[in-house]
Amino acid sequence: MKNNLKVARVQADLTQQQLAEKTGVTRQTISLIEKEKYNPTLKLCLNICYAVNKTLDDVFWIEREEYENEDTKNK
Repeated sequence: MKNNLKVARVQADLTQQQLAEKTGVTRQTISLIEKEKYNPTLKLCLNICYAVNKTLDDVFWIEREEYENEDTKNK
């Protein structure tokens, strides 16, 4: 899942560990989300957004065309 988590986290002046503590997950989970290797639940997405003071659109939204291109590449 493409996302802008790392940018949002850095803008919020948080380390992966600090964000993990604020959201109740491990640092490794935050790392995997940033590397696009883990799809977080909606609840976790919301908790992350609250912690970095951003909207879901800011952090997790991708345009349909980009999504469809990624989906096609992965088949």
